[in-house]
Amino acid sequence: MPQRNHYYLAIDDLARARGPVEPLSYDGAGPNDFAAALTEALRSPQLFERWRAMQEEPDEVDPALGVTDAAAEARATVDDMQRVDVDLVTSLPMSVVRHRLNLLIGSHWTLRDMRAA
Repeated sequence: MPQRNHYYLAIDDLARARGPVEPLSYDGAGPNDFAAALTEALRSPQLFERWRAMQEEPDEVDPALGVTDAAAEARATVDDMQRVDVDLVTSLPMSVVRHRLNLLIGSHWTLRDMRAA
């Protein structure tokens, strides 16, 4: 069984945090919506598959970026009036988590810590 990790993330301004490709970008209204979107993006291959279909050579995309974790779970809370703290537990490697986060909210996030779950 793959090791599960607990990622601690921060988003400075969720209201402005959007990914670079509008059809793939997060468009929710708050931390709970974002947590649900991130959980879905890690549990399901749909976001990855939509992104892959947009690539010039979809068949050349590394399939390792498309792995999923059916047990992934994200929780998000507002801290300091604007910053959103995200607790993510998943067995996915950081490269996959980073890719999905970047699709959803671009570079508007920071990894604050990571520990074995």
